[in-house]
Amino acid sequence: MSNQNIAIIGLGKAGTAFLGAILNKKQNVNLVCIVEPNDTTGKAQAVEAGVKNCTIDEIAKMGKDLDIIFDLSGNPNVTKELRHKLNSAFNAHTVVAPDSITRLVWALIANT
Repeated sequence: MSNQNIAIIGLGKAGTAFLGAILNKKQNVNLVCIVEPNDTTGKAQAVEAGVKNCTIDEIAKMGKDLDIIFDLSGNPNVTKELRHKLNSAFNAHTVVAPDSITRLVWALIANT
């Protein structure tokens, strides 16, 4: 299986827990960047791990360099903005994981 390049949007409580599980996953997952405008514990952990903090505009333009976005912001306006910017950037490669898939991935990687 090839590596999946991912991004996480939103590093509040849920996003930070998801981030921890992703950072503990050693194979087949490459955390390209996060999007977190606020100073949170998760943002600090990501930056300490060498993960770049980007904007939604930046990740929308990554194209084939980013496979999956996990939106854990909990804000439907962020999801709407993200989809709009992906479309405006003609980025048909990157997908936004639906909530059900995010929960499934989290269940599979948590505590492994």
